[in-house]
Amino acid sequence: MARVIIIGAGIGGLAAAALLAARGLDVTVVERAAEIGGKMRLATIGGRAIDCGPTVFTMRWVFDELFADAGGDFAAAVAARPVEILARHAWDDRGHLDLYPDLDRSADAIGTFCGAAEARAYRSFSTRAAEIYRTLEHSFLRASRPSPVSLMFRVGPQRLPELLRISPFATLWDALGEHFNDPRLRQLFGRYATYCGSSPFQAPATLMLVAHVEREGVWLVDGGMHSIARALATLARTHGAEIHLNAEVKEIEITRGRATGLTLADGIRLPADAIVMNADVAALAAGCFGAALRGAVAAVPPAARSLSAVTIANLAPCDGFPLLRHNVFFSPDYQAEFDSIFRAGRLPDDPTVYLCAQDRGDGDADVPAPGEAERLFCLINAPPGGDTRAPAPSGETTWQARIAHRLAQCGLRITKWENGQWTGPREFNRLFPATGGALYGRASHGWAATFRREAARSRLRGLYLAGGGTHPGPGVPMAALSGRLAADALLADLASTRESVRTAMPGGMSTP
Repeated sequence: MARVIIIGAGIGGLAAAALLAARGLDVTVVERAAEIGGKMRLATIGGRAIDCGPTVFTMRWVFDELFADAGGDFAAAVAARPVEILARHAWDDRGHLDLYPDLDRSADAIGTFCGAAEARAYRSFSTRAAEIYRTLEHSFLRASRPSPVSLMFRVGPQRLPELLRISPFATLWDALGEHFNDPRLRQLFGRYATYCGSSPFQAPATLMLVAHVEREGVWLVDGGMHSIARALATLARTHGAEIHLNAEVKEIEITRGRATGLTLADGIRLPADAIVMNADVAALAAGCFGAALRGAVAAVPPAARSLSAVTIANLAPCDGFPLLRHNVFFSPDYQAEFDSIFRAGRLPDDPTVYLCAQDRGDGDADVPAPGEAERLFCLINAPPGGDTRAPAPSGETTWQARIAHRLAQCGLRITKWENGQWTGPREFNRLFPATGGALYGRASHGWAATFRREAARSRLRGLYLAGGGTHPGPGVPMAALSGRLAADALLADLASTRESVRTAMPGGMSTP
């Protein structure tokens, strides 16, 4: 039985653990934190748990397939229901725009909000987004990391015109300008670039596919997003995997050019036939797992880092705006916002605020009583300079003031902030070393950036990579797909090695 150690109990690591343990491998997961989940963090305020990481659950099919392949049933393990309203968007206190999974309802809402011409534009945009997704789903998202040339071969000559129509060399912002005249709609759909930690003014137009992914379904998870991590851990343990918390890795061991085990910070050595690293690749390149591992991946220069964030988890009453589960309050100047982050390296003066109201659903049924404290999670984008400087000299006071100002401009009042738990780039850098607080690995800026993400196989034999910093990218379903790709690569390499041993001639020399 091959021994596999997985470093990190984030979604990618847990996905790999479940799949590998289901195949009969001896799997051990080591996690430096006190809880599983990685970036899928929890805060507890007033005895109530609040999701402090990913809050939008899409691409459910990834988990349906993953659980089935590991002998489980996702629907039985995690209770989730589809939303009827994807998100509520506001720019001021004069109204809001809702988007729906139903194309016609969204088009009607856009028509009411900004005119019939923009409604027609939304339909053409949705067709284009769906075409991009269909072109890239099997050739890119589900497959090992391609090069530009290998991607063309995967798509096939008969579909090359489709590949060219996805506009890989145009920016998302420019491509949106081909559809929408209303700057608010360009802003709304340009925000999808931030799902992979990027600026819509530099990210490729292919990210329009996110609009199609959301329209295919956003799900509300009973018990919060952390339920998905717990279900994956339970599935892995069912097949014999062990998960050890508060187990920090000091060094990955190398023998004859191959990863052969690791040493924990407490001195315990764990031998392994293979290792899956579910941590940001920047930590590997920085020598956090041993100086000899620096060359196992390409370093991510600070200028290539993705967005960080300032977040607050809070338990407070609020009023003045009809919140749903997912709400976005847009800044008046999107260009200035991203110039501040990526060019000036500072927190925007008037940032866009995402607010997840976790006691609400997507309608009038789940609305707290007036004055009742509810679970809130706010996020604004921030520069990834947590290892060099603070994003704002005045600390939390400045962050709070900027968030509160944007919410107030849209009519929302939050009456208590003092109990909130704040996290900024410096804290994220401590949680995820060597990243500067970047939460999405390498930014997807320019057409070639996505091909620079690390593949499942590192440059060191026996060391495999998973997580949002690797192919196919960040986000809960993408991280799960990366865990699947790492598991598939590891199993294929083990099978290849075993085959060579079985075919060795008696009395002769076998090839390792």
